[in-house]
Amino acid sequence: MRYHNITKDDMLNGDGLRVVLWVSGCSHCCKECQNPITWDPNGGLLFDEGAKQEIFTELARDYISGITFSGGDPLHFGNRFEVLKLAQEIKGRFPQKTIWMYTGFVWETIAALEVMEYVDVLVDGEFQVEKKDTRLYWRGSLNQRVIDIPATRAKGEVVLHCE
Repeated sequence: MRYHNITKDDMLNGDGLRVVLWVSGCSHCCKECQNPITWDPNGGLLFDEGAKQEIFTELARDYISGITFSGGDPLHFGNRFEVLKLAQEIKGRFPQKTIWMYTGFVWETIAALEVMEYVDVLVDGEFQVEKKDTRLYWRGSLNQRVIDIPATRAKGEVVLHCE
């Protein structure tokens, strides 16, 4: 897996102060995407042990609420295995921290992926510029949903984290 950046103390990509891992690789290529530089799966830097330790150092801070996987797309086919392994390790070491994930895929097509067992909040769906609304929390367009994954699994239908 490759990545472009690790953001610390982020307040824009999930609830609370978060660490954000901006992975490389996206096949959605949404019109007017905010991060087209991340589309190339071969772009950015190799995600290595040093990058992982940088994330763990930040997650160990009491005031950090958790991690957000963004990009690119964490569920780009080339990222899925390594994102799963990282999410498992984070939940094992920091069970009180939340995992948020942004993806262009919709919940109904990825619900069965093993990584979803570790995700607390999923922002799903491609960004659609014609549905852009800057007043929305944690999403860019009206078609995207901010989904509470544990509640969704328990209820058997999509439960929104927020409107």
